[in-house]
Amino acid sequence: MSATKFESLLEAVPDALVGMDQRGVIRFVNRQTEALFGYDRDDLIGRPVEALLPKTLWQVYAAHRETYFADPRTRSSGVELQLSGRHQNGHEFPVNISLSHIDTGDVLLVITAVRDVASRHRAVEAAQLINAVVEYSNDAIIGSTLEGLITSWNPAAERLYGYSRREVLGRFAGFLSPRDRTAEIHGNLSRIAAGQDIALLETMRVRKDGTVVPVSITVAPIRNEEGEIVGASAVHRDVTEQRAAVELAERMAAIVEGSDDAIFGQTLDGTITTWNPAAATTFGWSGEEIIGQSIDRLVPQDRVAERDDILARVVAGEAVERLETFGLRKDGTMFPVSLTLSPIHDADRAIIGASVIGRDMTALKEAAEASRTMAAIVQFSGEGIIATTLDGIITSWNPAAERIYGYTSDEIIGRSGRSMTPEDHIGEGLAILEKIKAGENVENLETVCIRKDGSTFPVSLSVSPIRDAGGAIVGLSAIARDVQQKP
Repeated sequence: MSATKFESLLEAVPDALVGMDQRGVIRFVNRQTEALFGYDRDDLIGRPVEALLPKTLWQVYAAHRETYFADPRTRSSGVELQLSGRHQNGHEFPVNISLSHIDTGDVLLVITAVRDVASRHRAVEAAQLINAVVEYSNDAIIGSTLEGLITSWNPAAERLYGYSRREVLGRFAGFLSPRDRTAEIHGNLSRIAAGQDIALLETMRVRKDGTVVPVSITVAPIRNEEGEIVGASAVHRDVTEQRAAVELAERMAAIVEGSDDAIFGQTLDGTITTWNPAAATTFGWSGEEIIGQSIDRLVPQDRVAERDDILARVVAGEAVERLETFGLRKDGTMFPVSLTLSPIHDADRAIIGASVIGRDMTALKEAAEASRTMAAIVQFSGEGIIATTLDGIITSWNPAAERIYGYTSDEIIGRSGRSMTPEDHIGEGLAILEKIKAGENVENLETVCIRKDGSTFPVSLSVSPIRDAGGAIVGLSAIARDVQQKP
């Protein structure tokens, strides 16, 4: 090798190199020696090597040096010393020194500052840590060039997309995008090349089996040692479950908002945290007025003990279903309410509150009371009150009907009412049915019916349609008065 090439090689070595003879006189140094110790090389050539070491360590160094020169061939791999170097300004710093024998009889010292060694070790450790993070991450981590060619592909990327590392390295990353999103890749790479980060981009990608998966992508530039952007690092996260959870939450919110029942939340100390529109209608408080207030505003004074008992059951993890009690409106009026309470858990399954569904029972109780009143009227009426389907099957039969026609309810319910109509009055019955189907009433029709014993008798009939909850006619009710009976 020529001297010029040899010198170029020494200048390229990242460590400080010092050549000295067996007397310890410096024969040559490289550029890194100048940088490390602060000397110009002309100031060092011809000086003893101890110029680079503190005086307190000269004897230690000299002892190693003499031992080495006594039999240099037995230590052809070099002797490692941990000493202190001395900068031109007098500052001392730890260095590692390796001695190697040169064929000319001189010695080559390879000197590295300990801080540089530590930095390199830290860099190696950091690289190993980063590699471990990438390899064991639950997120797909993908590296690419600025042209979009994949350069790295971790195990999570294999699991997410179904491709092995061998299948994807060197391919353009666009194959992961649906056809309607291929331009997105180029747009992302342009932003990365401009030094921009891309955070939490919600998009879609395609797996090897052709299925489309929603992902959240974060992309950052990859830079070389000079700070130039040479590629992109992307973290892909499957957000299928998160999207499903969001959609479920949105559906639940829509159900709560649109519910006819009052639905609200409270903390364990009774502070109201949520309030739906039906709760505002039921209790009279708007959300702005009641959220943050105590549940006491909704509870009558004589129901406080009951409230405490319910809350204790919820704290114990119990659900309370359809509890019949009373609520208190903003205007101070009490009303019957049916309550269902369930515990609210945090992420650690600890109970932190209660959800409450309240149903105003006022209308239902009024309807039930009206129904009981009507049942009493039918039960104790002196006139036969009968209900049938539109095809004439008897569905109800009061005691007065038993007296008038002679059939008990057990005998007649479920049978056709035609058995009580004479043959020459069948057409009349069909005409009545057509009027009922048309929504008309028939008032005080004078006709003839047949008793159980076969006898006929004159009756006055009033017939009305029976409608279901949607207003459709589903049957008829008839009030029969035996005109032969004395008032």
